[in-house]
Amino acid sequence: MKSRELILLGILMAQSLHGYQIHEFIEQNLSNLTDMKKATAYGVLEKLNKAGYIDIRVEQEGNRPPRKTYTMNEKGDAYFMQLLRENLSADGHLHDPADIGLMFMDYLPVEERMACMKVRREKLEKRIRSLEEMPGHGTACGVSWMTERNLVMLRAELDWLDNVLKQMSEGQIRR
Repeated sequence: MKSRELILLGILMAQSLHGYQIHEFIEQNLSNLTDMKKATAYGVLEKLNKAGYIDIRVEQEGNRPPRKTYTMNEKGDAYFMQLLRENLSADGHLHDPADIGLMFMDYLPVEERMACMKVRREKLEKRIRSLEEMPGHGTACGVSWMTERNLVMLRAELDWLDNVLKQMSEGQIRR
């Protein structure tokens, strides 16, 4: 998946890192953006290496197990820029898995639908609070704009969800 490649190459643009450092960065800084697991990240890094976009150096310190350092190279830099331009130019069409549940929600009793939507609302509020509490990134406007965009989208979904819950509670169930 190209978005995973873009994330990993973007992280490596700043500096060479060990695999665990990459995973730690993703967990601490990008959990609102991606759910990429450690094994997936390592698989994508290996794929990027085989394609010639990154270099891997194996280091051995004393009795410790060998560890790999991942480094961006010139070809990887060009590929990153290509992926970045494609990503920024894309229309942003969303494939939200929640739409599948919404499509079939009529199979649930109204009370259960409302209960599920209320749980969804609580989770949305939690995500919004988490983004609102993120520290600023100084001169890195891209990170700030990404956070702002996510907040706008989540707040819009929260408004939509409040409207749906209101319609459900008033018995305005559409068929």
